[in-house]
Order: sequence, then C-alpha cells, then structure tokens
Amino acid sequence: MPRYRRIVLKLSGEILAGPGGYGIDEKVISSIADELVEVQKMGVEVGVCLGGGNIFRGLAAASRGMDRVAADYMGMLATVINSLALQQYIEKRGVATRVLSAIDMHRVAESFIRRRAMRHLEKGRVVLFAAGTGNPYFTTDTAAALRAVEVGADVILKGTRVDGVYDADPEKSAAAQRFERIGYLEVLQRGLKVMDATAISLCMDNRLPVVVFNVGVPGNLRRVVTGEPVGTQVGEMVDA
Repeated sequence: MPRYRRIVLKLSGEILAGPGGYGIDEKVISSIADELVEVQKMGVEVGVCLGGGNIFRGLAAASRGMDRVAADYMGMLATVINSLALQQYIEKRGVATRVLSAIDMHRVAESFIRRRAMRHLEKGRVVLFAAGTGNPYFTTDTAAALRAVEVGADVILKGTRVDGVYDADPEKSAAAQRFERIGYLEVLQRGLKVMDATAISLCMDNRLPVVVFNVGVPGNLRRVVTGEPVGTQVGEMVDA
C-alpha cells in the first residue's frame, strides 16, 4: 500500500541528460516514465517538477555575463521543453498527463492555476509543473516546494544521482557519510546541498517532508512511495 496519497517528484534536468551530459537521453526518460506510471497505477496522485539544466542553466549563463533575468527566463523555457518531452513518454504508456506552466503559453501548455492542478491530480492525471515559479531568481527546487505546498502534497521526492544526503560530496569523498534522517535546520546550518535554502525553509515552515533518493535505481520510486527505507528523510521529526 502507498504511504503517500499525493507526491511531487523533483528532478533536475541533468538527470534527463544521462551519461551524455546534455539534451534528453531516451533510455533515461523512458525509465522515469515507466516508474511514474507504475506509481500512478497504485493510486498515488503524481506531480513532477523538472529542472532545465540539461538544456540551459540560467545561473551559469549569468555568471558569464548574461543578464540574470533574461538567463533565468531562458532556463524556465528549458523546463517546458523537458516537461513536454516527459509528457509524451508518459502518455505513450496510456496515462493522461497535463503540463501546467507558470508562464502563459497556451499553444503548448495550460497555465498553472492551483485549483485546476488539484482537479487534474484528483482525476488521476500526472501533472508536470513547468517554467519554475515564473519568476527570475528562484530555482526549480523552490518551484517544487511551492507547488507541493499549494496542491497539498504529502511529500517532496527529490530524485538525484546519489542515494541520499551526505555530509560531503560522495562523488568526491570516499569518507562521506550518509544520513538516514536529518532535520531541516541541520540541513540549513550545515549548508548541505539537498535543495536550496529557500526551498528547505518553505518545506520547514509548512512541515512538508522531503525524501532524497537515487532515482536511477529501477524500482526506487515505488519503494519510496510504499514507505521502504530508501534514501534520506528530511523533516521536522528529527529536529527535536
């Protein structure tokens, strides 16, 4: 039985790029679509928030001299491309999907309206939250936290390339230790790269738990949703 009734899965654009590091890897996006469909068919209401770093990274472009606002909007458009791609792969598997964009673009996506998003979720449609928050200077981590709070999700699932939250970068340090559980405040105080500080603060203020796990392991999304001890749990329950 699912532990969560309604989830928001946060995926970086880099996940979609796969080993190539750029664009959309067909094997990766197919695998993600399979996992999402499996969870949806368990009766879980599924929202997804994608990054756009596999196509364009606004912050990186700004650091090279591009206007930050323009660069961030370009990054938002990249998330729309990723959302439209994932929509196609999910719908090929027979599950209805809706892309809801924070930037109005009626020819390719519906505009994000909270009550509309909730209605789609209630009808069993997978909802893809695109274009971040629609505002520059905010990451897609913050967008995922905001959308999860708005639609009343039970949890944010942060799909990454590693199997949880570590006290150091496990790809660089063999001595890095993984946390099974960690509190919001400790994440902020340690400066751990779970989600950005705005996103973690929003989750903390609204008591929204976060589970960080390796989305590249087949079946992990289902395991997290059914409550198996996968990845790292971030929440207020360990702050005391």
